[in-house]
Amino acid sequence: MFTGIIEETGTIRQIQRGVKSSSIAINADKVLDGTQVGESIAVNGVCLTVTGLESGVFTADVMAETLRRSNLGELNPGSPVNLERAMCLGGRLGGHLVSGHIDGTGTITNLVREDNAVWVSIRAEENILRYVIEKGSIAIDGISLTVAGTEPTGFKVSVIPHTGKETILLKKKINDTVNLECDVIGKYVEKLLYAGPQNKETKKQRITENFLQENGFV
Repeated sequence: MFTGIIEETGTIRQIQRGVKSSSIAINADKVLDGTQVGESIAVNGVCLTVTGLESGVFTADVMAETLRRSNLGELNPGSPVNLERAMCLGGRLGGHLVSGHIDGTGTITNLVREDNAVWVSIRAEENILRYVIEKGSIAIDGISLTVAGTEPTGFKVSVIPHTGKETILLKKKINDTVNLECDVIGKYVEKLLYAGPQNKETKKQRITENFLQENGFV
């Protein structure tokens, strides 16, 4: 698990592309402190396993499913990336619980400065937007951010100067893609509400207003 508080930005050093997967080497500094082979580092919000370590660089394998779900396949040598080590239990949770398992990607549609902050608008598919709520949390390229507004085809966040300086988000341009991970709690709540053998077309909500009344909740 991660917190969505980026520790540093690294740089893609090398990419070895296979037929459907790839192996990447990333120049880094802070996230290598105490890191061992087999541990996890989030790269643009994607949880990757460290497969090799050298001075100032680590390597990780990227499987086909990860390339389909994320923007890692668009990276090239020299591309900057957000980096975060897995959280330590007992430490401060400055962002929100982030699994590093990307739900999909979105597209930046607008960047507007307002005083010291920058509004970033992102277009996303309905299967992601169903979990996006105003004032809720979302991870964008691994950055824990608060949803400041929603609309039928997307949402927007407001990025403070510190986040802009410490991450790659404001280095992106309109039409660039970003990795999105929705708040995991919302997905579990939906699963519990619609538990059962029904598929998405026929499922029926188990917790209704009548249920709540009958059991003394309302």
